[in-house]
Order: sequence, then C-alpha cells, then structure tokens
Amino acid sequence: MTNQKTTFTATGLEALQSRFALRVAARLNEATRELPHDVTERLRAGREQALERARLARKTQAQAATGVQVIGGGPAATLSLGGPGSNRWFKLASVLPVIALVGGFLLIEHVHVKAQINAAAEIDTALLADDLPPAAYSDPGFVEFLKAPRD
Repeated sequence: MTNQKTTFTATGLEALQSRFALRVAARLNEATRELPHDVTERLRAGREQALERARLARKTQAQAATGVQVIGGGPAATLSLGGPGSNRWFKLASVLPVIALVGGFLLIEHVHVKAQINAAAEIDTALLADDLPPAAYSDPGFVEFLKAPRD
C-alpha cells in the first residue's frame, strides 16, 4: 500500500463542510419530528434570532470593510464614513503631510539664508581686521583670496 497524502483545496474543503452540514441538519430535522410542539416553537424562535444576529454580523463586517455606515432607515437614511469624529481625523491626516512639507521648505530656506549671512559676515570681518591697500578691494580675485584657507 502506498502512503498518499490527502490535500484539500479551498473549494474541496468547502464542499466537504457543506455535505457535513447538510447531513447534520437532516438528522436534526428527523429528531425534531418527535419533539413536543412547545419545544419546536422555542427552537424555531431561537433559530430566527440566530439568523437575525448572523445577518447583522455580516452587515457590520461589510460596513467595516468598506468604511460606510448607514444611519437610520427608510427615506431618512444617511451614509457615514466611520464614527462621529472620524471626519475630523481624516481631514487632519490629509493636511498633516502638506504642513510637514511646507515646514521643511521653510527650515531649508532659513538654514540657507543663515549660511549666506555667515559667509558675508566672515568676508566683512576679514576686510575690517586686515590692513589691506585700497587697490586690493577692487581686485576681482579678492573674494577668492578671502575664501582660501590661511596658515
């Protein structure tokens, strides 16, 4: 005898579960014929309640998956995207990246301007501290001379 592994696909497993459920339901239906009338009525009421709860559970799962909630019923039904304060959080979450981007640009500009001011201040300090002839100020390479490292 060879050892074969039995593997079930999702559809095969569902079919097997469905057959089992049908057999159990058939046996339960056969046994209910022998029960008194008041017990069958209580079972019927319990079954209806269980089915209603299952419908509500499926409905809430579907609404949670889509994020849409129906409030009220009939002609006054309205749609909502989540709970009472979710619209405010959604707006905040969509504006927050824009605020961060603008803040980043402002910070970059501030750092750049600060660097330009510091470079100009170094040049001015070097000009005021050194004894240079007036002709040095008109020389086009003077700025390069100031930027060169000193020994």
